[in-house]
Amino acid sequence: MNHAAPHRPAGLVTRTLAAMLDIGVVLAIMIALYVGWVFMLLLFSPRRFELPVPGALMSTGSAIAIAIIYLATSAAVTGRTVGRVAMGLRIVLPSGRFHRWPLAFARAALCVLCPVGLLWAAVDPQRRSFQDILLRTVVIYDWEPTARDLPG
Repeated sequence: MNHAAPHRPAGLVTRTLAAMLDIGVVLAIMIALYVGWVFMLLLFSPRRFELPVPGALMSTGSAIAIAIIYLATSAAVTGRTVGRVAMGLRIVLPSGRFHRWPLAFARAALCVLCPVGLLWAAVDPQRRSFQDILLRTVVIYDWEPTARDLPG
């Protein structure tokens, strides 16, 4: 398989595809949590059970919180999300190391609350998004797993 040169900065299209896959993961987590909520309600009050209808504020707030936690945890632990694994990407510091937790949460919050910042990667010569420039991170092509990615 012909992959992009290792450790070259990733472009807008690849990063957008990875982000779309990650949106799918966040939606799957939300669905799983909703189904769990429904089962708990059914378990504890089967006679008075009604399918819950979450409000717009709760749904939006939950989606934002789940997305930030998912992105931050992925960045801090392996530098990869499900979308980044599928697209052969890793987010690192310029030194090549993974994020620390505070930086990972800051970047995740910026990505979720200001997704349009990704578009800057299309015009930046180094393919950096607004978030990358602000927090000094790099999204690179990296198809090889590291020891931290492997189980056990």
